[in-house]
Amino acid sequence: MGFTCGLIGLPNVGKSTIFNALTGAQVEATNYAFTSAQPNTGIVNVPDPRLDTISELVEAKKTVYTTLEFVDLAGLAKGASRGEGLGNQFLGRIREVDVIAHIVRCFDDPNIPHVSDTIEPKSDIEAINTELIIADIETLERRKTKLEKTAKSGDKDAKLQLDLIERITKTLDDNRPARKVEIKNDAEKKLLREYNLLTYIPVLYVCNIQDPSEADNNHVHAAKEYAATEGIPVVVLVGKLESEIRDIDNPEERKAFMDEMGLKEPGLNQMIKTGYDLLGLVTFFTVGGTENRAWTVHKNARAPQAAGVIHSDFEKGFIRAVVFSFDELVQCKSENAVKEAGKLRLEGKDYVMQDGDIVHFRFNV
Repeated sequence: MGFTCGLIGLPNVGKSTIFNALTGAQVEATNYAFTSAQPNTGIVNVPDPRLDTISELVEAKKTVYTTLEFVDLAGLAKGASRGEGLGNQFLGRIREVDVIAHIVRCFDDPNIPHVSDTIEPKSDIEAINTELIIADIETLERRKTKLEKTAKSGDKDAKLQLDLIERITKTLDDNRPARKVEIKNDAEKKLLREYNLLTYIPVLYVCNIQDPSEADNNHVHAAKEYAATEGIPVVVLVGKLESEIRDIDNPEERKAFMDEMGLKEPGLNQMIKTGYDLLGLVTFFTVGGTENRAWTVHKNARAPQAAGVIHSDFEKGFIRAVVFSFDELVQCKSENAVKEAGKLRLEGKDYVMQDGDIVHFRFNV
């Protein structure tokens, strides 16, 4: 699987509409707060034209895309960190996702009430960010209390953790997320992940509008301006329109409709690209025989780690990898032609996987 993306936002920002558009689910979208009491999940294929091309050039019984899971979480209310609304349940579920897609309402519609009666993207974003920060401060306070007892006995690890927690807490007190903490070494980075802090999870803002002509309206501009100060990427989606696009099965009709609406690609593609960049992910392929298949690994992953994504035994018994690139396959038109052109490479345990690699792993178990 590529990654898990949790959709969050204030009530009535269009989360369920966007969730339906991205996943093809039929979750009820209403104009009442907290209707997403139980998180809805949807798994979708990650579109990759390269895999389509591979399947035209390399014979296999089936084509298997890597997947992405979206989780539609309950609308977050002010006071969620104190358990108001569906706060505790909501915050607990966020900790399980790889990326947060923060849905921001950037449209005016008198028929859809706003929790504060005014559409102000900056204020809406800050309302949720504040709740996440408060929740993280409370998490660290509980951990700090336990560590202080251990530190008194002279435990060096506990003292190091207390120093890190103090720096994280200071950052949070300054109304900045844990992502902004300066990390001294890999050990601290590992601890930060273990603390499971909400504001350490990568975030993207999704501006929900009602018409493509609103793509640069004042609300979107305000959201982008705020995002720029935080260094957070922004995706603009027309929630309702994306749902209509999703319902068109014929690729040619879908493209014609998108051209008419002035859209270059579906919102799902934009979300995936942004998520992959945030998490530092790349795609490699295995081909021929039973299936042509896409796999996801982190950038800088070495060949044995990539083999382990397919099966743990592949990593344990890794011998070498036979590698060529997608571009080389396109250039040569077939795998045999790639081999005849001398472009197959034998790579060992230190090989760093590249986006678009096509690999045959050799292993012994």
